[in-house]
Amino acid sequence: MRALVLGSDGTLSLVDRPKPAAGDECVIRVTAAGICGTDLELRRGYAGFTGVPGHEFVGVVEDGGAAGAAWTGRRVAGEITVGCGTCPGCRTAGRGHCDVRSVLGIRGRDGAFADYVALPPINLHAIPDTLDDEHAVFVEPAAACRVIQQVTVTRGTRAAVVGAGRLGLLVAQVLRAHGADVTVVVRSAARAALADALGLATADSSLAPSLARSFDLAVDTTGDPAGFALATSLVHPCGTVVVKSTFHGETPVSFSPLVVDEITVVGSRCGPFDDAIALLQNGSVRVKPLIDGRYPLERFRDAFDHAARGLKVLLLPSR
Repeated sequence: MRALVLGSDGTLSLVDRPKPAAGDECVIRVTAAGICGTDLELRRGYAGFTGVPGHEFVGVVEDGGAAGAAWTGRRVAGEITVGCGTCPGCRTAGRGHCDVRSVLGIRGRDGAFADYVALPPINLHAIPDTLDDEHAVFVEPAAACRVIQQVTVTRGTRAAVVGAGRLGLLVAQVLRAHGADVTVVVRSAARAALADALGLATADSSLAPSLARSFDLAVDTTGDPAGFALATSLVHPCGTVVVKSTFHGETPVSFSPLVVDEITVVGSRCGPFDDAIALLQNGSVRVKPLIDGRYPLERFRDAFDHAARGLKVLLLPSR
C-alpha cells in the first residue's frame, strides 16, 4: 500500500509499505483524512513521532479480523487512542489516558495518511449514511465536544474562542449549540467573514483590551503562546480558560494573574464521537465551509503547504 511517512528530520515521503494485517484489529481502507494543526506540529518535532501521521479519517472496514468481523463492510471513524484497559490510567480516567497507550499517527502507531489503517474494533464508530465522507472526517476534530464534558455551559454562558482556524470554528459552533453566547476572537478580515458566514459573532484581537474580564469561559485554540495569554485576559475573576491545542515547544506562563483572579485552567483533548456525530447530523455544526482543499495522496506536498496557510485540507487516498 502507499503510505506517507514522516522522518525524524520532519520530511515527508510517499513510500510502499505492507498493508496492515488484521489479527485482533480491523483493517480500514481510508477514503478521506484531514490534515490538522497537530500534523503540522509533528513536522516541527512535536511528540518526537516518526512513521505515518494522520488521525482524522473516515474509511470502510475491509477486514474485521478475529475480534471485529461484524464491522466488515461498514463505514467508520475511529477514536485515536488505543489503551490497554487495565492500567491505573485506564481505570481512573479511561482508555484515553492509558499509561502505555499508543495514539494513531502521533505516538507509537501508524496513522491514516495511507491507503489502509488498523484500529481495534472498540475504537470504531459507525458513520450513518446521512453523513458523507467530508462530514465524517470531522468526527474526530469535533473533539470540541469534550469542552462540554469538562466545563458547565448553559444558556447565556459568555464564551470567547481565541482563534478562528480549523479547531476554533468547530469549538465555537459546539459551544453555541449548547446555549453559550459565543464571541470568536479573530486576527484577519477573512476569518471574521468566515465566522460571520457561520452565524458567529466576532471581535478583532486588537480590541482585546476592551474585552478584558468580560467572559465566563475562554477557549484557546491557537496553538500559539500568545493565545493562552489572551484567553487568560478575557475571563473574569473565577472564570475558566480551556487550552484546546497541542504544539511543539514551551509556553511561558505568568502565574500571578491566574492565582490572584483564581482562574481555572483546563486541558482538553479528545472528545465523545457519538456526540460529534449527532451534532454533524442535525446541522448544529457546519463543516463544509471549513474545507479549503482536497488532494490525492500523491500530492501530499501541495496539501501540507495549503494546510499550513489555510483551513481544513483533506487527503483522499482511495480516490
